Amino acid sequence: MANSSRVTEFLLLGFSSFGELQPVLFVLFLGLYLIILSGNFTIISVIRLERSLHTPMYFFLCVLSTSEVFYTIVILPKMLINLLSVLRTLSFISCATQMFFFLGFAVTNCLLLGVMGYDRYTAICQPLRYPVLMSWRVCAQLAATCIVSGFLISLVGTTLVFSLPFCGSNRVNHYFCDISPVIRLACAETYINELVIFICGVLVLVVPLIFICISYGFIVRTILKIPSADGKRKAFSTCASHLIVVIVHYGCASSVYLRPSAKSSSGKDRLVTVTYTIVTPLLNPMVYSLRNKDVQLAIRKVIGRTAVALKTL
Repeated sequence: MANSSRVTEFLLLGFSSFGELQPVLFVLFLGLYLIILSGNFTIISVIRLERSLHTPMYFFLCVLSTSEVFYTIVILPKMLINLLSVLRTLSFISCATQMFFFLGFAVTNCLLLGVMGYDRYTAICQPLRYPVLMSWRVCAQLAATCIVSGFLISLVGTTLVFSLPFCGSNRVNHYFCDISPVIRLACAETYINELVIFICGVLVLVVPLIFICISYGFIVRTILKIPSADGKRKAFSTCASHLIVVIVHYGCASSVYLRPSAKSSSGKDRLVTVTYTIVTPLLNPMVYSLRNKDVQLAIRKVIGRTAVALKTL
């Protein structure tokens, strides 16, 4: 940090190139942000209030939705302010803090999606052992491991970036302090730092994705052995929502972070980043609420109980 004292703040360029369209983008992103918050808070509340959803699958969904809420809080409020502001600066410490929490929640989400894949594998392929393999104690330990590991990896990545000297331009070509646009501003050779960050990216994105693919390979093989068409349809439906979120999240994140050199990135990264910083948190509650009949039924039950309670007041 001492070597970086020459730069005391960063200028986030964000969507400044869009000029007069920025107020329109503000309205659009504000609307999406409110939908993200309301959707995820609905999922969290319904899972907590409805006893029929007190299962490992919905426990991890609740943790994922909570992580998504904080994940967007780290980025979107500042982005919305910058869309209406001429001064888009962020102090050196604030930039490092934003990157740390963004990476922490992002890595946590990746690991949670891997754990949710394991949960579906045990539920479908090991149904008799499922209560033991996914006991509440095991679920709590897995969730805690995802969170702790996520922020430990985030600490490594953030330290590797902000241990570099920054003495030239402070113009970050992004709407938040992401790794690639910030590390390009360093005044020293960044090869080793980028290599370690790339290896961390492989561990966070590729390893869980391979694990999910292997899990679903066993799941598909087991489902195909189910004699009834209705049983196959029900088994596939419990996995479809998870797979949709996995494909969008890992696909977009991999296109940005699984590149050996940050120098190869371009302004197009901002458009891709919008997908997994806004669309994925928006997609998560929508997919699980629109495709999952258990969640739909639970929402109706909670609304019904709330309406009855209000009438008695």
